[in-house]
Amino acid sequence: MISEGLIRKTALRTLEIEMKALRALQESIDEEFEACVNAVYACQGRLVVTGIGKSALVGQKIVATLNSTGTPALFMHAADAIHGDLGMIQPGDFVLCLSKSGETPEIRVLVPLLKNLGNPIIGMVGNRASYLGRHASYVLCTPVDQEADPNNLAPTASTTAQMALGDALATSLLALRGFSPQDFAQFHPGGALGKQLYLRVSDLYPQNERPAVQEEDSLQQTILEMTSKRLGATAVLNPTGQLSGIVTDGDLRRMLERGNGFDNLLARDIMTAGPKTITENAMAVKALQVMRKNSITQLVVTDEAGTYKGFVHLHDLIREGLI
Repeated sequence: MISEGLIRKTALRTLEIEMKALRALQESIDEEFEACVNAVYACQGRLVVTGIGKSALVGQKIVATLNSTGTPALFMHAADAIHGDLGMIQPGDFVLCLSKSGETPEIRVLVPLLKNLGNPIIGMVGNRASYLGRHASYVLCTPVDQEADPNNLAPTASTTAQMALGDALATSLLALRGFSPQDFAQFHPGGALGKQLYLRVSDLYPQNERPAVQEEDSLQQTILEMTSKRLGATAVLNPTGQLSGIVTDGDLRRMLERGNGFDNLLARDIMTAGPKTITENAMAVKALQVMRKNSITQLVVTDEAGTYKGFVHLHDLIREGLI
């Protein structure tokens, strides 16, 4: 169909134009970029990011990335700045102005005000010779010959370049700060990525029941324990209280399939000896890896000495957003 051909052709053309913009952006990673990163790293204030239109939206994303990777930042809309929000800027702050043309009315009004305040200006702009490019302390150039839309009007390749250069700025600062996975977890305590870095099995298993039977307990006692604790499994302990095995719903099904007499069966007769375990201090994501590797839905939790502590279930990991 003609429409299908048009869709694919347009989409591929868009990606090619934006990739070309990114390739051209590599030339902007130069001595001035390094000097800019070093200056922001050394500043005692924050990085205030501002822009208008689509550049403002990109600026908000850059601020989010900076804050989450250890660089204090805030967003100030360029239009609001000249109507009172300029008070957000404090001595010691750097200001990053985003503008494709560097000539928008709001930027032309804002730049002199910033210079009067004495705050260094970083211009992320497509044209070094523009008003913003001439008056910025540092220029992060985002040259784009062509937007990706068929009319060469909608901000597409230019905003892609801004976003990418903003990421380059944030990650360069991250590298200078020696930002670690532990730091990342501190700033992302509610996200799945952060939880992979800080959530431990000990944070999960205490909320679950702690099913356990003795090796000599009857089949009926074993089933009642599993049913009452609602985990689909129970630990089997030896006379000294140490973990001997585990009985799961699967063990019960396999027992029924064998069709032997059940009256005299004990827990030790149907248990799986040497079950998969995990220590309570292990990372929760490690528990998930063990479950996936062995195609199981629960793990027996022990302490470092091997003493039975409880169960961690796949549902616990789902609830925490690790899956």
